[in-house]
Amino acid sequence: MNATARGAAIAGRRSGRFYTCMDVPIPEAASRPAFVVSQPVLQTVPIVFVSPHSGTEYEAAFLRDSRLDMANLRRSEDMFVDELFAAAPLHGAPLLCATFPRAFCDANREKWELDPAMFHGALPPFVNTRSLRVGAGLGTIARVVASGEAIYRQKLTFAEAAERVERCWQPFHDTLRRLVDETRADFGACLLIDCHSMPAQGVARPPGADIVLGDAHGTSCAPAAMRSLEQAFLAIGRIVRRNEPYAGGFITRHYGRPREGVHALQVEIARSLYMDETSFQKRPGFARLQKELAALIARLAGESFAMLGCEGKKTAAP
Repeated sequence: MNATARGAAIAGRRSGRFYTCMDVPIPEAASRPAFVVSQPVLQTVPIVFVSPHSGTEYEAAFLRDSRLDMANLRRSEDMFVDELFAAAPLHGAPLLCATFPRAFCDANREKWELDPAMFHGALPPFVNTRSLRVGAGLGTIARVVASGEAIYRQKLTFAEAAERVERCWQPFHDTLRRLVDETRADFGACLLIDCHSMPAQGVARPPGADIVLGDAHGTSCAPAAMRSLEQAFLAIGRIVRRNEPYAGGFITRHYGRPREGVHALQVEIARSLYMDETSFQKRPGFARLQKELAALIARLAGESFAMLGCEGKKTAAP
């Protein structure tokens, strides 16, 4: 959502139990959409952009249950990534953004990746309790924030986790699946760009890397798509690495099915390029990077048909 749209949405909200990072009240949990889709007037390219970690709307009950303050909770966000890619609809591609924060529910995980140590009683047998993400405390309902600090004062019930998954995770992925399927049906293929940011601290990244592109080590998209995006970032002067240390999370690996015409690529952008990670303020480089990304999106849109080997939007026979 761009700044104008975000401001309009905030201005129209009534008092409730949710709060944005600016402490602006918004409606009750049950009435809040889990996502925002910025749609072009007409989708003209076989590309979908998604930002699963840029949500900033914190539920008051969640804040009360957390042992952390807002600043520590926000370190898990991909701050401003939705704004960085806001030009996508101007170039004919939809942009899907979660409104809920990653610390509350992580849309880039399987539906049921949960740490049993976080919950009262045994979890249902269908829950994945053994993934590497769960072991790191970063499951669908995270145990820790990105900096490694525990989120909760006490254990949760499975019913609490299930309510978040059904209210946040499920509608987000229902919408993402629809966007991908409609794009593939209309154009014959779909390129899904999964947009993220990477911190200066925490998981080490290659020295000086501005961008890390992840294609699950060559399995989630065609080589031509990776090359095209890599060349586009190199053309704007950015240092690019592939798959290390970020090869792609659940969205990239789950939706990326090149043989079925769906190609998924994860993009990690160094936060140091555009923001201060201590004050959470945009740096002067933000406007420049946003313009660069707009140009990159335009270039990608122009190359997408040849890259994916598909044609223009299909229409029904008269």
